[in-house]
Amino acid sequence: MDTGTHIVMGLALGGIATLDPIVTADPQTTHAVIIGTLIGSQAPDLDTILKLRNNAQYIRNHRGITHSLPAVLLWPLLITAVISFFFPAANVLHLWIWTFIGVILHVFVDIFNAYGTQALRPFSNKWVALGVINTFDPFIFLIHLVGIIIWQLGAHPGYTFFTIYGVLFLYYIIRYYLRRQVKLKVRSIIDNVTDIIISPTYRFNQWHIAVVTDQFFYVARAKNNEIMIQDKFYKRPIPDTPVIKAAVKDKNLAAFLSFSPVYRWEVDEYDDHYDVRFIDLRYRSKGHYPFVAVVKLNLKLEIMNSYTGWIFSEEKLQKKLEFIPS
Repeated sequence: MDTGTHIVMGLALGGIATLDPIVTADPQTTHAVIIGTLIGSQAPDLDTILKLRNNAQYIRNHRGITHSLPAVLLWPLLITAVISFFFPAANVLHLWIWTFIGVILHVFVDIFNAYGTQALRPFSNKWVALGVINTFDPFIFLIHLVGIIIWQLGAHPGYTFFTIYGVLFLYYIIRYYLRRQVKLKVRSIIDNVTDIIISPTYRFNQWHIAVVTDQFFYVARAKNNEIMIQDKFYKRPIPDTPVIKAAVKDKNLAAFLSFSPVYRWEVDEYDDHYDVRFIDLRYRSKGHYPFVAVVKLNLKLEIMNSYTGWIFSEEKLQKKLEFIPS
């Protein structure tokens, strides 16, 4: 989920914690637990700072080790130790329990996005991505805001958010059902399907779809369970050529390939260089595919420059390639 949603979820969990009599028995414990749930709900996204380094590091590592099983165990211990220093009278056990729940909640809700997490590390590096909820879901965010306002107006936060989370449980079931219906509809109109990648949008009943068959890639959109095919590409294996072999050694392209499950590729030869481009097919927007990896090589197959990330015009892409060193 997005940062804002994780913040309101942390506050909501702090509200639910007031149902714990140990938490409400002591003001220090109450304050410590609310801070713990808030920080715990944010901690796994500490890897976002990698974006300051470069996109390749961010793509390779975001929602990776910081969302893994060892991290889920370590974050609550670290957070509890720090908070206990400032609130020495707080109940350490219950502070740890609620902080632990905050961390688990963060990783759990991220699994329902199309981006997903590597939550099964170190046992598996597979990305767990259910594609049920958009990274930002207006309903989830707004219902949390409503709960916070009701809390501020004097209602009991525990019962308020317990009720809201009951509603959200039903909401997730409905979203899962809708996604399943889209998947069934795709299989009914496209033959020889080997994989379907469905990405939710912020609109309740609209979805981005990438379909893999034995011969083609299809890019489609679902609206109210109606499937609209937007593009169709021949499924071409990556060629074993000197240009491609040189390009895949680049850190940006390697990061793209480690993350993207469905893409097409292009190789263009110019008078003084080669342009190798890989295009993710999951995120079509207004006829454009904004998530790409591009490598420029000279005629000696030396990497001149490269870029991976979100780009919305060819002009901006060329500017990125001009100023980012390889």
